[in-house]
Amino acid sequence: MSGLLQIERPAARRPEWLRIRLATGDSYRNYLELRTMVEELRLNTVCAEARCPNIHECWGEHRTATFMILGDICTRRCGFCSVTSGRPAAGADPEEPEHVARAVARLGLKHAVVTSVDRDDLPDAGAAHFARTIQAIHAQVPGCAVEVLTPDFKGAPKALDTVLAARPEVFSHNMETVPRLYREARPGSRYEGSLELLRASAERKRRGETGARIKTGIMVGLGETRGEISATMRDIREAGVEVFTVGQYLQPTPEHLPVARYVPPAEFDEIKTEGRALGFLHVEAGPLVRSSYHAHEHVPSAEF
Repeated sequence: MSGLLQIERPAARRPEWLRIRLATGDSYRNYLELRTMVEELRLNTVCAEARCPNIHECWGEHRTATFMILGDICTRRCGFCSVTSGRPAAGADPEEPEHVARAVARLGLKHAVVTSVDRDDLPDAGAAHFARTIQAIHAQVPGCAVEVLTPDFKGAPKALDTVLAARPEVFSHNMETVPRLYREARPGSRYEGSLELLRASAERKRRGETGARIKTGIMVGLGETRGEISATMRDIREAGVEVFTVGQYLQPTPEHLPVARYVPPAEFDEIKTEGRALGFLHVEAGPLVRSSYHAHEHVPSAEF
């Protein structure tokens, strides 16, 4: 019997430290404005699709959003993710890169995060569409840093080179969890495959082929041990990753994987200290942290 099948009973009610703060006043008006704009431009955001707990803070206070390109149907079925799974009915929308860039310009963003569903149905897994989106944002908002949070591209030839050639300021791919839990949490993905993508991006940076900061993140509370977290962090750092994020897994619906444990804030502080000791340039760790939380602080120009 493997992984999550050995987890104890699901965790009890959410503790106090996971209480979500809703936007009010000007923040709420900003939130409504951004939501309206996203709808007008026919955009998807991971903030809404993945039910991010920080949506009111990011949209309302920081006026930042993580744009989700390549549609809203994912070709994989991860046990933790609320994005709809299935076979997309259409290819990439050719107008989407310009729509995202227009949204970034209207928001006046200095840092834009772009992610996607998995598109294993496309020959390049969506790499060229990522590149066009990066280029469109840079063209319309020259001073804006672009962070891409990509899938593993399922080994598509030259996919990583295609994305990095568009010169994103941050290249990110999430490991999501520890090796033992991949079968239940990330069916269709491989721990070593994701680690190799990060290793390859870091190697290209060492060769001077990209200036992008290399980033990844994991969730905790799925049933992993503290020792497994530390071992995964070491793997990630040895691969050359510079920025590491870690947050609490929250079950989006009863049909998704259960929460095995609510990790207390003090343990996140320990993880952050451990990460800095391993040599990460930046570690974002906390119960409500998600990969794009405070992403503007992770850019290469930031001081650590």
